[in-house]
Amino acid sequence: MIKIAVAGAAGKMGSRIVALAGEYEGLQLSGAFERPSHKDIGRDIGPVVGIKETGVKLSDSIEKIIDAADLIIDFTSVESTKQNLKVAAARGKAMVIGTTGLSAEDMKEIGPLAKSIPCVMASNMSLGVNLLLKVLQDVAKVLGDDYDIEIVEAHHRLKKDAPSGTALKMAQVIAGAVNRDLDAVAVYARKGIIGQRTRKEIGIQTVRAGDIVGEHTVLFGGLGERIEITHKASSRDTFARGALRAALWLSGKPAGLYDMQDVLGLK
Repeated sequence: MIKIAVAGAAGKMGSRIVALAGEYEGLQLSGAFERPSHKDIGRDIGPVVGIKETGVKLSDSIEKIIDAADLIIDFTSVESTKQNLKVAAARGKAMVIGTTGLSAEDMKEIGPLAKSIPCVMASNMSLGVNLLLKVLQDVAKVLGDDYDIEIVEAHHRLKKDAPSGTALKMAQVIAGAVNRDLDAVAVYARKGIIGQRTRKEIGIQTVRAGDIVGEHTVLFGGLGERIEITHKASSRDTFARGALRAALWLSGKPAGLYDMQDVLGLK
């Protein structure tokens, strides 16, 4: 039995992970924590997230719950994830990290810590998106430079980072497949007299509106035809289930930094 603790347990993602954890044989919720100012600190986390009592009270600190856990699941913020990872690494606890918005500099800082424990880190943990990444790699290799590439992502109005981690991952996979340096060819917005589109550029566009859970479309535009590949998430449960699946997969794995392609056997 793997004992899991959930960071940001009363938040949008954390609450769904807590609510669904009981469906997974082999997982046991042992801890839940939030920022110290959260109004539900001290309450049983079950009713807080809309399920029956779990016997686990919402804590205000990772330090108070980590010793009873084997693994931490974290979908919080960049700074919170950094701090939680430091604590987990110091205690030798595994982690599943789904936090987005981590920059290249952030990864330089936390990469060595993540590699020191069994850790799955992914910007999107849904099965569909990770299958799509494999498809995009294959499509891009076949189409090569003959097709223009654009990525459009849409999320709810409260999302803080842009473009989404998933859109960036898609761009990275595609750029790698066609041997391009993403930093050199990515175009994140267009305005004014910009001139003719260059053959190598990869466009990444962002929409923020309403309560959109997550939508990503990759367009390959050629002369006389275009191919559009789209993934739409209708519920955060798809990401929560992916995180719980990753937690099960990590059991018994050696220290190292993994992603959902590893979890799903797509590598």
